[in-house]
Amino acid sequence: MRVVAAMSGGVDSAVAAARMLDAGHEVVGVHLALSQNAATLRESARGCCTIEDAGDARRVADMLGIPFYVWDMAARFKRDVVEDFIAEYAAGRTPNPCLRCNEKIKFAALLDKALALGFDAVATGHYAQIVETSDGHGGVRRELHRAVDMAKDQSYVLGVLDAEQLSRAFFPLGDTIKPKIREEAAARGFYVAKKPDSHDICFIQDGDTKGWLTRALGEAPGEIVETDGTVVGEHEGAFAFTVGQRRGLGLSRPAGDGQPRYVVEVRPESNQVVVGTADLLGVNAITGDHARWCGPAPEGLVRVGAQVRAHGEEFPATARADGERVEVSGGRLGHHRVIPTRARHGTAGVEPLSRVAPLSTGYPAYRVEWPRRRQGVRG
Repeated sequence: MRVVAAMSGGVDSAVAAARMLDAGHEVVGVHLALSQNAATLRESARGCCTIEDAGDARRVADMLGIPFYVWDMAARFKRDVVEDFIAEYAAGRTPNPCLRCNEKIKFAALLDKALALGFDAVATGHYAQIVETSDGHGGVRRELHRAVDMAKDQSYVLGVLDAEQLSRAFFPLGDTIKPKIREEAAARGFYVAKKPDSHDICFIQDGDTKGWLTRALGEAPGEIVETDGTVVGEHEGAFAFTVGQRRGLGLSRPAGDGQPRYVVEVRPESNQVVVGTADLLGVNAITGDHARWCGPAPEGLVRVGAQVRAHGEEFPATARADGERVEVSGGRLGHHRVIPTRARHGTAGVEPLSRVAPLSTGYPAYRVEWPRRRQGVRG
């Protein structure tokens, strides 16, 4: 099989490429140039798409003896990831740029170009597993599952992939824990064996999201209010706040009851940030749409586990699929991240406000994206 190995320049993609070669595939390494500032060099471990990273990826490809290319996708990245990031914050929502990058760049633009050039599949260094099961009609269904290393599991940001994309994806690291990957890289002589993991948002090099957004959108002074409309502070842009946020509110008045206050709503129309007590963050029913299923949607009401953070615990809930929509209800769904997990007919992953979370090991990941306005019942 002819496979494009996406090589970011890190240890994970290096080992993934090596494993695909060991498996007997014809492998070509590709590094994605996503930055429009080609002179940018790594100053910390934050980025993943610098000139230095491209050089690291090329050295690994040379050691493996495979062809290596750099594909320029900076314009597509700016349009589909960076501009989407800005637009979502301006609309009062908190986006996940890594999810969008996987959806729009690594498994849309990259895969499309690979197929157009005659390749059969794309392999990446993501920590997730694809499990092949019977579709009940004599065929095979490929399902997205959690990685063995739960601390590194990335099925959370891969739940956006559809069945066609999963059919042409390989995740060679899903059955191995990260320390073993570093050991394997060192044994293979890879220079990147001890290279720090990338983190934060790759296009915000200093990690100051608020400052970056302010430069992109401009200052927009407004009020911070309580739920009854009482003004308790000021801000320089509602886009800098996220539902659930507690720190950095800069309130001028303490709460009368002494309880900490959190952001419970962002109102871009009036440029207001609403704060309240923690109990106002809870919801016990949410409706989402744009489902991604690893096969047919479950029928009727099913019991699931709801996971409210990428690596959080699961809570009991129920879910009902209705076409491309799904309704999830339970007593402790949290404030804006809901993931139904194991169900009688499979496992469902739900993406509220541009978030997707991983699911229990051994069960397929389904994904649903919440509509622009969440429909929920506060609990």
